[in-house]
Amino acid sequence: MFAIVQTSGKQYRVEPGAKIVVDRIDAEEGATITLDQVLLLGSDSVKVGAPTVPGASVEAKVVDHHKGDKVVTFKYRPRHRYRRRVGFRHSHTTLEIVGING
Repeated sequence: MFAIVQTSGKQYRVEPGAKIVVDRIDAEEGATITLDQVLLLGSDSVKVGAPTVPGASVEAKVVDHHKGDKVVTFKYRPRHRYRRRVGFRHSHTTLEIVGING
């Protein structure tokens, strides 16, 4: 059984036991959260939501919080002595899918 869930404006295909990396979620490590925006449930028969499947949810456990790779932006304007170097690291949360209900 698999599901397609939406969190933070992005869609993920999940199965029980799978680990996914999503944008940071305000939850403690080891906590169990419920993702209730299930767009599709798939097994022998497929249930497609309009826009979500009613009564469906995905249980996930927060494994850890971490930061992604550094992205460096460099601005430069020739002949004006203008140089700006900015670094950014995005915060992520790793989720382990415990079960799919629905």
